[in-house]
Amino acid sequence: MLIHTERMESGRVALVQLRNPPVNSLSAALRAELHAALEAALADGEVRALVLAGDGGFFCCGAEIREFNTPMSTREPTLRSVIALIEGASKPVVAAIHGAALGGGLELALGCHYRVALEGASLGLPEVKLGVLPGAGGTQRLPRIVGVERALKMIAEGDAIGAAAAADWGLVDEVYADGLLQQAAAYALAVADAPLAGRNVGARRVEAPADAGVYDRAREQAARRYRGCVAPLACVACVEHAVGATLQDGLAFERERFLELVNGSQSKAQRHLFFAERAAVKLPQEWKAADVIATVGVVGAGTMGGGIAMSLANAGLDVVLVERDAQALERGWSAIRKHYAATAAKGKLSAAQVEERLARIRTSLELGSLRDADLVIEAAFEDMDVKRQIFTALDEACKPGAILASNTSRLDIDEIAGFTRRPARVLGMHFFSPAHVMRLLEVVQGRETDGGVVAAVFRLARRMGKLPVLVGVCDGFVGNRMVSPYTREAHFLLEEGASPSQVDGALQRFGLAMGPLRMADMAGLDISWAFRKRMAPTRPAHLRYSRVADSLCEQGRFGQKTGSGFYRYEAGSREPLEDPEVLALIEACARRDGIARRAISDEEIVQRTMYALVNEGARILDEGIARRASDIDVIYVNGYGFPAHKGGPLFHADQQGLPAVLATIRRFHAEHGELWRPAPLLERLAATGQSFADL
Repeated sequence: MLIHTERMESGRVALVQLRNPPVNSLSAALRAELHAALEAALADGEVRALVLAGDGGFFCCGAEIREFNTPMSTREPTLRSVIALIEGASKPVVAAIHGAALGGGLELALGCHYRVALEGASLGLPEVKLGVLPGAGGTQRLPRIVGVERALKMIAEGDAIGAAAAADWGLVDEVYADGLLQQAAAYALAVADAPLAGRNVGARRVEAPADAGVYDRAREQAARRYRGCVAPLACVACVEHAVGATLQDGLAFERERFLELVNGSQSKAQRHLFFAERAAVKLPQEWKAADVIATVGVVGAGTMGGGIAMSLANAGLDVVLVERDAQALERGWSAIRKHYAATAAKGKLSAAQVEERLARIRTSLELGSLRDADLVIEAAFEDMDVKRQIFTALDEACKPGAILASNTSRLDIDEIAGFTRRPARVLGMHFFSPAHVMRLLEVVQGRETDGGVVAAVFRLARRMGKLPVLVGVCDGFVGNRMVSPYTREAHFLLEEGASPSQVDGALQRFGLAMGPLRMADMAGLDISWAFRKRMAPTRPAHLRYSRVADSLCEQGRFGQKTGSGFYRYEAGSREPLEDPEVLALIEACARRDGIARRAISDEEIVQRTMYALVNEGARILDEGIARRASDIDVIYVNGYGFPAHKGGPLFHADQQGLPAVLATIRRFHAEHGELWRPAPLLERLAATGQSFADL
C-alpha cells in the first residue's frame, strides 16, 4: 500500500500518510490511493479533521518524473483533482511537513487548509530546473499566500526556503521542534470548528505588486541564471497572469504553459540531466567507503589549491594548506581571506562564519605537517617531475592509511601512483576552477585504485556539495580530452575563413556560456601552449596542426592577463574586442599552410565543434574511460558550459539522430582528413538503430 491511514486523537483526526519511498513521489498509483483515502476520511462521521503527512525522510518531493510524457501522468485522479478534493473539503486538512515539500509535494500542501512544519524542513517549487513549471496550481496558489514578488523568487528561480522563512512568509502556520504528527493532530483538532471559508487558498485574490517592474527583474534574473531556457519565462508569465484572475482561469493558463514545456525539447534535455546526475554518483554496491575523512591536506596554495581548501573548510573539514615557500603561502592565504571578506560583504556569510571557516585552515611550509591527514590533495604545477617529487615525499610523510590524490587535469594517474608504495590509495580529484564554486569533480580511478577509496572520496565530494563523476585514466580524462578536438576545430575554422568573434558568437548563440576563443583568453593561452610544446615531439607529422594559438603566444599575447590574445582588451576591461592584428596573423598562418580561405557559416561552426565532441565522446565510451554516455553529458554541462537545455553533447547527438550525425562526420572526414575518422562506436550505434541512451 502506498497510503497508510490511522486515527488519532481518539479517532477524531484521520492521519493520511504517503508511503512511496524514497521521496513519496506522486505516481499515478499513489494518487489513486490518496484520493480514495481522503474520500473515506471525509465521509467518516467520527473524523473531524485530517492530517496529510509523509513517511520516511520527506513529506513529498513531487511528481514521478519518469511518468512525464506517458499516459500515467494524466491518469485520473490527477494531482489537480486530488488538490481540488482537499481544497473543497468540508473538514480541515492540515499538511504536516517534514524533510522537504518540493514541487507537486508543496502544491499538495498549498491545497490544504493549514500547513505545519518540523524545524529543518524545506519548501520549494524547483520545476524550473527540469524545464517545466508547477503544473498543479503552484503558480496560482503560492502568490495568493506569499505575494507576487516572493512567489516569483521561489517559482522562477526554483530554490527552496526553510521552515522558519516559510513561517515568516505565512506559508506555514506553525513550526515544531519535534513530535510533528502528534502536534499536527492536536492542531487539526483545535481548528476543527473554525470556519474554512478563509482557509481556501484558491478563493483568495492575488494582489498586484506595488512595483510592476518585479516581472522584468524576474525575467532578467532568469535569463542570467538559466541561460537560453524558456521555462523561467513561462513561470513569470503564469505568476503575472494570476494577478486579478480567478483560480480556474489561472489554472487553465498554467496548464497550457505546462503542456508546452513538458512536451518540448528543453524539458526532455533537463530531465535527462536530472537522472544523469543521480546515476553518476552511484557506485558499485561492493565498493564500501570504510575510510573516514576528517582532516585533509592540500599541497599548493595557488588558485586551485586555495579554492580546494575553501571548499573543504566550507564543508566543515579541518584543512592543512602546505606551500614550499613563505611568500607563495602568504599570497594564497591572503587570497583566501579576501574571498571570504568579499563573501561577507555581500551578506552571504556572517563575520562569525568567516572566522569559523578561516580557523579550519591551518597553513604550513612542511609536508611533515600532513602526517595525520586522512586525505592529501596535490594541487601543484602541472608537470610530471613536480608530481614525482611531491608524491614520493607524501608517501614518506603521510600515515600508511592516508589517501593521496592529484588535482591534475590530464596527467597519468597510474604513473603518479607508481611514485608511491600505496597505488591502491592513489587517485585523481580533478576540481574545476574556481574550485570553491564549481560543482563538478572528475574522480579518476587508476589501474590499482581500490573501490573503497573511490567510495570514500565520493562521500567526501557529496559532503562538499560537489557532483563527483567517475572516470578512467587517459590524457585529459573525459572533459579535457574532449576539449582538445573541440578547440582544434575552432582554430581550424579561423584559418579557413571565420573570425574569432564569429566562432564564439555562433557557439554562444547555440547556447554555450562562452565561446572557445574567449574562454582561452580568460584561462590564459600560455597554459595550453605549454602543454602543446610538451606534446610536440610525439605529434604525428602528417596530421593537420593549427599555428594560430602558438603564433599568438610567441608574440606574448596570453589573453586577458596581458591585454591581448585572440582579442584585445582595454585596461581594466574584460570585454573582448576584435583585433585587426589577430585577423592578419590568422590569414598569414593560413597562407603559410596553404589553406584556402572561404565564407564559413554559423551552422558549420556549430557542427564542426559539436560533432568533434560527439566523435571523441564515442571513443571515450568505447574505451571505458567513462561508464555511461550520460556521465559525459554531466561533465560537459557542469564543467564546460554546455547548455543544460540541450542535455549535453551526446544527448544532443541522440536528438539530432545518430545516422544524420554520422553522415556529417563522414563528410568532414572526406573533406578534412584523418582527424575526422568516425568513432567505431558511433558507426555501430547508427548501423543498428541505437542511440547513446541505449548503452
